[in-house]
Amino acid sequence: MNVSNIREHMKVLGSDRQPVGTVDHLQGNEIKLRKNDPQAGGKHHYIPADWVDRVEGEEVCLKKPANEATQQWRSD
Repeated sequence: MNVSNIREHMKVLGSDRQPVGTVDHLQGNEIKLRKNDPQAGGKHHYIPADWVDRVEGEEVCLKKPANEATQQWRSD
């Protein structure tokens, strides 16, 4: 997956089309999600770029469902 297509403020969706978060920015090989998203609980979360299946318009679509992604994301 070419992560150069991922930009700030893009919506991140699980494979089930449920929201995971919003891109804050790319940090190395991870996507840093905004901490003020409803599912974030006031913390930044990070997901590996290799979880990305595709980028469609303004959406980043993951290979795994949203609930699995939020259980496995890394927090700071």
